[in-house]
Amino acid sequence: MIKVENAQNIILENIETLEAEKVDLLKALSKVLAEDIHSDINIPPFDNSAMDGFALKSSDTKGASQQNPIILKIIENLPAGKTPKNTIHKGEATRIMTGAPMPLGGDGVIMVEYTESTNNEVKIYKAVSSGKNIRLAGEDVKKKELVLKKGSLITPAKIGMLASVGKEMVKVIRTPKIAILTTGDELVELGEKVTPGKIRNSNTYTLISQITKLGAIPVNIGIACDNIEEIRNKIRSGIQYDMLITSGGISVGDYDLIQDILKEAGLNLKFWKVRVKPGKPILFGLLNNKPVFSLPGYPVSSMIAFELFVRPAILKMLGRKDIFRKTILATLTNSIDKKTDRRQCLMGILKEVKGGYEVSSTLPQEAGMLKSMTLANCLILAPQECAHIHHGTLVKVILLNDKE
Repeated sequence: MIKVENAQNIILENIETLEAEKVDLLKALSKVLAEDIHSDINIPPFDNSAMDGFALKSSDTKGASQQNPIILKIIENLPAGKTPKNTIHKGEATRIMTGAPMPLGGDGVIMVEYTESTNNEVKIYKAVSSGKNIRLAGEDVKKKELVLKKGSLITPAKIGMLASVGKEMVKVIRTPKIAILTTGDELVELGEKVTPGKIRNSNTYTLISQITKLGAIPVNIGIACDNIEEIRNKIRSGIQYDMLITSGGISVGDYDLIQDILKEAGLNLKFWKVRVKPGKPILFGLLNNKPVFSLPGYPVSSMIAFELFVRPAILKMLGRKDIFRKTILATLTNSIDKKTDRRQCLMGILKEVKGGYEVSSTLPQEAGMLKSMTLANCLILAPQECAHIHHGTLVKVILLNDKE
């Protein structure tokens, strides 16, 4: 058995970021940018009004007040999207809407709230300075400026920036397709009758959900019974994709066939078994240069093994830099007696308190108890060298909720 950190390092050493592809702008959301983006224009492209009001010469408003308004002649009405036809001279103003280009001769905009107007005249009740309420050309972005760097994760704001610089198509890291194979004679699909000795297949659905949440594409290749030829055929089908994940059949029982079938197919085994509980019998290797993960069949073991080992691999394939979940230190509110010399991942409930965080490991911790995983919002990492962890100890915690 190898340590968790060693297993993670081996995985990442053998995972490559996928090649780039061009996609429509709206399909680029949550993908990783594969090119530097420079602006082809100034943004905004021209001086424009930041407010609804009146464009004027600031010098004409000197001394304006509620008691002593300045009266100016209105020479034009200028909505956004139109260009001014008239130059502003002394004693004149243009009624202007937000985003409309500044007329020649104007050097300030008075907000409409500080005016009263008729069709022909406007009373100004407040002085404005030169440049007031004007957005200058290139104020946000200069022409040829680098606005987004290669390797950036594309967010809604970055979609807006890409649209602003005219990018209809964007070069991004290609989305991996991840094949999922679940094994076991005992499994039945949803919609099928649960007869004695059978259980419903849940692992496929949790794995599909975990993969989808990362932005990858899950491909369900179904359930294989504990039959060598059936598993062999499913593996042949699954290895056509960018990654293959199997669930179940990876321990040492008579019907744990996955490892032998993978080796027979030419698997370059990198490791089998990690010093962690739950999730010890995890396998990782390369088959036809494609990464293969074989996870335990117990639902909680499968989910935790995915979190620790598969999730970082998929994120690296996607070109992401944030491949590990955030970890924090929290004060343990109960004592932990470990039953193993392995690193233990305990499902926990974390809460924020004054001055920090507290975490409890009081949920049932059995590898088959999926209900506990639905209640947990973190994983507590109990060191392998400690047999007992006292109440009040600071422990390392992996946050499972993105909002955390």
